[in-house]
Amino acid sequence: MLALLVAQNIAFYIIAALMVVGAIRVVTTKNVMHAALWLVLVLSGAAAQYILLAAEFVAITQVLVYLGAIIVLFLFGIMLTRAKTGNDDDLDNKKSAKFIGAGIGVLLLGLMSYSLIDGFKDTEFGNLMVQRTAEVSDSIFSTYLLPFEVLSVLLLAALIGAIVIARRD
Repeated sequence: MLALLVAQNIAFYIIAALMVVGAIRVVTTKNVMHAALWLVLVLSGAAAQYILLAAEFVAITQVLVYLGAIIVLFLFGIMLTRAKTGNDDDLDNKKSAKFIGAGIGVLLLGLMSYSLIDGFKDTEFGNLMVQRTAEVSDSIFSTYLLPFEVLSVLLLAALIGAIVIARRD
């Protein structure tokens, strides 16, 4: 019972609750810009969870890649495609589609819960090996250097292509 009141557990539940609220707002808001900003809350919460797990490298990568690059790409995409930034009733689904989506969400929650419980029921998590940031960076920039560079060139080409397509008119 005392383990439930540990500060790390309390922080986890608060951050998780904020992430759930943000995720629900991402898919329920009628404003595309607001949806992108709610996504910032969700991705920031994921980075905070990584900090709680003592995975600082993954947290910083989450902030740099997703918050620093992907969200900026989303916002540029919204602006370059001249999407409506106000409330848009076309973004709202029919009531029956919402019930179907909620049912699928509950089904996926049950399936994921069953899979996690079944897969980790006999696992003890007390003796986990922590991989240090230096080991991760050595792995990325030695073994995976070529795929890393190829991916960066591919992403740059996709960004240039998106700008060309958006400015074609």
